[in-house]
Amino acid sequence: MAAIAEMPTVAEPVPTKRGRSKKALKQKNPSSNEANIIAGTLSATSPLAAPPPDNSAGKENNESLSQPKSQKKTKKGASKAKKQPSSEMSSFEKELQEMQEKLEKLKLEKEQTEETLRAREESLKQKEEELETRDKEQEKLKIELKKLQKIKEFKPTMTFPFDLPIKEQEQEKKGKKKNGTKKPSPPYVLWCKDQWNEVKKANPNADFKEMSNLLATKWKTITAEEKKPYEERYQAEKEAYLKIVGNEKREHEAMRLLEDEHKQKTAMEFLEQYLQFKKETQKENKKTKKEKDPLKPKQPMSAYFIFSNERRAALFAENKNVLEVARITGEEWKNMTEKQRAPYEKMAMKNKEQYMREMESYKQKKDEEAAELKKEGEELMKLHKQEAMQLLKKKEKTENLIKKTKENRQKQKKIVDPNKPKKPASSFFLFSKEARKNLAEERPGINNSTINALISLKWRELSEEEKQIWNDKAAGSMEEYKKELEAYNKKLVAEEEAQSSNT
Repeated sequence: MAAIAEMPTVAEPVPTKRGRSKKALKQKNPSSNEANIIAGTLSATSPLAAPPPDNSAGKENNESLSQPKSQKKTKKGASKAKKQPSSEMSSFEKELQEMQEKLEKLKLEKEQTEETLRAREESLKQKEEELETRDKEQEKLKIELKKLQKIKEFKPTMTFPFDLPIKEQEQEKKGKKKNGTKKPSPPYVLWCKDQWNEVKKANPNADFKEMSNLLATKWKTITAEEKKPYEERYQAEKEAYLKIVGNEKREHEAMRLLEDEHKQKTAMEFLEQYLQFKKETQKENKKTKKEKDPLKPKQPMSAYFIFSNERRAALFAENKNVLEVARITGEEWKNMTEKQRAPYEKMAMKNKEQYMREMESYKQKKDEEAAELKKEGEELMKLHKQEAMQLLKKKEKTENLIKKTKENRQKQKKIVDPNKPKKPASSFFLFSKEARKNLAEERPGINNSTINALISLKWRELSEEEKQIWNDKAAGSMEEYKKELEAYNKKLVAEEEAQSSNT
């Protein structure tokens, strides 16, 4: 122990390699044996309180003891470190590449997701806009429906125009054609009716065509005196027919005028009533029920309902619900015998008979009311016809006044002087006069329209030399007309001067 204590406290420095800058190894903690030795030396040297030993000396000793192990470890670590960097670098580069690839993939996925999100947002916006437009349209339709429902409730109290419906008018026209006044047959037809039997007796084998030809030839041979009675008869029938047709036309025109006036009045009344109805509906939005006729008798109850009414009071006294009451009464009615049901059925039969009597009286009253309304309608129609006739007379008076005024104006116009020379005809008119005469001689039974058409065709077919002849004639007549006009104008001036000198 003394030998150990006498040892120098300062340890020699351990030789270290230069050029490498590595971190210093961690200081090892002293073992338990070394600690005991150090503690013994301290106690042997100074029994009294000795000064504290230098920590640096202990540290150096410890370092000197622990140095050989640490040097071995560092050599092994250096050999391993040389092998590791190449493998670590290659794995790190691979990881970096993988990470970069993943990043690129993530970027692409992000861009795709952003595009899909944008497309979805746009589609959602479009759908929202469509929904908004649909909602608006539905609201408009609902408002229109409400308006239409309100209009259905509108019941005008005015009398509508009394014109008949189209089908009835057509039926009336057909009836008039069948049963109405026929047109009078001409004198030839009347004579044929009288002479038919005589000609038929003379020619029994003749057909309708032959008979008509025979009658036509006979009619041509008849004198004017023999034709006169048939003509007089035709004239009388014609006058009667024209009177009837004229009256019918006048009535029709009068009724049409009255209908127009009545339509205007009804339209104004309808408008006023509709505006009032609109104001009322704006105030009251509640639906009104259909009005029932209070005078109409109510339908009688059946036997089951009479029984249920009797039982209801007793069951309600037992604090039963409406559903329970209905169920119990139904079961009881099913389980009842015919004898038990008989009084209720008798009551129902009596009520039904009374209802039938009341309904008959009610229907009679309704029929009487309808007949009265019909009479009133007929009287109204008569009044309307009178009003219409008055309107027609007024219209006729106004039309006559207009005609008279027109006639007076025409009379007031300057009267054309008969001595004034007339304008000459053109070349075409000169040609048409001659062509007309020739065509009339060639074709005696030709129409005027066909003659005009033929003349125009002939004029087109003419050559320029042929047309020039007619143009020269027209020019010569025009020169004569000018000379006559000058002479006429000079005569008028002389007459006017003579009148002025006399005055």
